Amino acid sequence: MGARVNSRLALSFVTGFNDVGEEIVRVRQFQNINPTAENSHLSSTAEALASLQQHPLVKVERGNTYELAAE
Repeated sequence: MGARVNSRLALSFVTGFNDVGEEIVRVRQFQNINPTAENSHLSSTAEALASLQQHPLVKVERGNTYELAAE
């Protein structure tokens, strides 16, 4: 696999319930995260951001972009 060139952080929050009682989940994404950031640091950051929200945090995801071929 090539070099990691970019990352994004996605936080999912339960914002309510629909008519049949299923959770309504909203995702907030943060782009251009330093690709060398450690998962533990991103987790701590997600917890800090979640503490500023009125809705409960249900999931934290990291998405990475890799360079597959050298130019």
